[in-house]
Amino acid sequence: MATGLALFSLDGKTALITGSSQGIGFALAEGLAAAGAKVVVNGRDAGRLAEAVSRLEAAGASVEALPFDATDHAAARATIDLYEAEKGPIDIAVNNAGMQHRGPLEEFEAEAFERLMRTNVSSVFNVGQAVARHMIARGAGKIINIASVQSALARPGIAPYTASKGAVANLTKGMATDWAKYGLNVNAIAPGYFETPLNAALIADTDFNSWLCKRTPQGRWGKLPELVGACIFLASSASSFVNGHTLYVDGGITVSL
Repeated sequence: MATGLALFSLDGKTALITGSSQGIGFALAEGLAAAGAKVVVNGRDAGRLAEAVSRLEAAGASVEALPFDATDHAAARATIDLYEAEKGPIDIAVNNAGMQHRGPLEEFEAEAFERLMRTNVSSVFNVGQAVARHMIARGAGKIINIASVQSALARPGIAPYTASKGAVANLTKGMATDWAKYGLNVNAIAPGYFETPLNAALIADTDFNSWLCKRTPQGRWGKLPELVGACIFLASSASSFVNGHTLYVDGGITVSL
């Protein structure tokens, strides 16, 4: 068994990251590539994916694009099955695809609620199930779901998002409970408030910035590279006996009143 820093090596592994043309997904693709993995970036916008591939290749990564809609169960399964048949195993899957929609709960549109659930929860089930079928046959695999501090906390105006991320954390537990016996490790990362395109409106809000810095024990927003270590840990053999866990990377916001 590997020891020391070799525990964190991803050499020879292939990692699929959904929603990885920008933001958290792109940062995790960069990080997993730097740890030795071949990364497969995913999204629905072919132009953004091509740009992500170019940026990753320029940094020396082994990378390719796999465009499909993670909210479409049939498309996710067919695309992943074809990749496994033609290219080889997906050893690591990071379910990062997600969206936010803010608004008063009493006025929240039903279609917006359903779209948010499809993007944030159904995609995790769709891709998780598709890759797990192959991982189970091999007796090994790593699935990492991107949850949120909203898996444990709530704020005004984002009740449906909070519900979706609570579901991701609990789906992670269920996946681990069902699939650990087959050699899979299924865990989640729960980011706090990070500087991403998804949070652009909050970053631009001076009142929110002031509140957040006072509310977070570390006193600031998270930087995307600060998520990479957690992902490498959960993707590597260093986490071989970690299952069903949600790892909060949040500057302490969930532990402090």
